[in-house]
Amino acid sequence: MAKKNAVVIGFGGMGGWHCHFQRSNDVVNLKGVYDIKPERNKAAEEIGIYAYPSFEAVLADPEVDFLVIAVPNDMHKPLAIAAMEAGKHVISEKPVTLSSADLQEMIDASRKYDRRFTVHQNRRWDGEFLVMRDVYHSGDLGRVYSMESRVHGSRGIPGDWRGQKEHGGGMMLDWGVHLIDQIVNIVDDRKLESVWCKCDHITNDEVDDGFKLDMFYEGDLTCHVEVGTSNFINMPRFYMSGNNGSAMIPDWLQPCRIVYCHDWSVKDAKPIQTAAGLTKTMAPRDEKSITEKSIPQPAADVHDFYRNFVKAIDGEEQQIVTHEQMMFVMKIMEAAFESDRLGMPVKIN
Repeated sequence: MAKKNAVVIGFGGMGGWHCHFQRSNDVVNLKGVYDIKPERNKAAEEIGIYAYPSFEAVLADPEVDFLVIAVPNDMHKPLAIAAMEAGKHVISEKPVTLSSADLQEMIDASRKYDRRFTVHQNRRWDGEFLVMRDVYHSGDLGRVYSMESRVHGSRGIPGDWRGQKEHGGGMMLDWGVHLIDQIVNIVDDRKLESVWCKCDHITNDEVDDGFKLDMFYEGDLTCHVEVGTSNFINMPRFYMSGNNGSAMIPDWLQPCRIVYCHDWSVKDAKPIQTAAGLTKTMAPRDEKSITEKSIPQPAADVHDFYRNFVKAIDGEEQQIVTHEQMMFVMKIMEAAFESDRLGMPVKIN
């Protein structure tokens, strides 16, 4: 497979991440970067990366096959459309843009100019997501009726444009887009019917610095998605419940613990004595009726994102993150914001 030449627009945190991965990727050749801040272009040149003098110079370079757009979220749409009009394929950092209407314009440009266009949903290669997707479909837990997905931190919103509404800041667009995308790729066998969301404004009044989102699926499945930036004790990264067992991943890199019942006929329970009484209802089970196992997180290669995109450019594969998936996640986030505004559930069409 011939390598494709790429330019990264924006040499900040994620732009630097893309440059690192492109320099070690087997299908991409990092042609250069461009940032509106001269000091960032200089920083790129100091580590041996060519810095273009302008965005227009990037578009005018016939050797450039595609662009990775890693700038503040409000600039994704105009830069992506200009790039596709100039004949370049485009990967946008997440969130792909700020609204479904903007996204539709970007999709229309992709079709008009016959250019590949996708969003960098790199969290599809996270090990804990891959394990929980397998567990959901394994049947070990019986009928799954609840799933919880959380990321917690205690540092608030980063002190840059991510705290400003005009630039598309806030945790829904920063982390919610990842967790929602993971949920809809785990629960791919049921219809999402409605959402109910409450956004947090603990350290920031302008944008959400966290949220709690319930996604209601047909068949009585509720998926709870939560992002917090003022949490000093983290809750489990994933927790899944079925009528025959439970699964939990405590943190990013830990294995998945599964406990399920193999003998419902065992009724004996030793009461638990508490300070103010006893309970048999909440007494734990033992090996007579339950089986426990641990599943390590699988190895995953995020370079596959770029490999797929290059093959999509050559017409050999469909891009992994499709336009339809991008639009569905955007619609869910819009419904979540509307639910927070109204203080009530919002249906998903």
